Amino acid sequence: MDISRKIAEMKKDPLFAQNVGMILIHNGVVRAWSRKDKSQVQTIEVMADFKKIEQIRKEYEQKPGIYKIIIEAREGTFKPGDDLLFIIVAGDIRENVKPVLAEVLDKVKKEAISKKEIINPHPTTP
Repeated sequence: MDISRKIAEMKKDPLFAQNVGMILIHNGVVRAWSRKDKSQVQTIEVMADFKKIEQIRKEYEQKPGIYKIIIEAREGTFKPGDDLLFIIVAGDIRENVKPVLAEVLDKVKKEAISKKEIINPHPTTP
């Protein structure tokens, strides 16, 4: 996702300036190490439930003060450094926007994305 382009597209809407005072962005990236035990990750296999993601997006876009939510999840095989998940939340004030980004992120990761880390069997030490 080109984040700058997505934001520029949102700003073209005449209602944008009347409804948005904050935009928060999450850009999830493949880590080079496993969260479980810090093992070196070679690749990661990601599966996404796109229907569930859209359901979550629609649900949270109805929250007070939220103007628009954009979610792009990728599925397939990725290597460390690759982008996996983008979430953009635009809304009126930080008290409304910050918790929605956190809740959407947690819910998407818990309910709509599964992943399998492929650990490097021969890790190199720096």
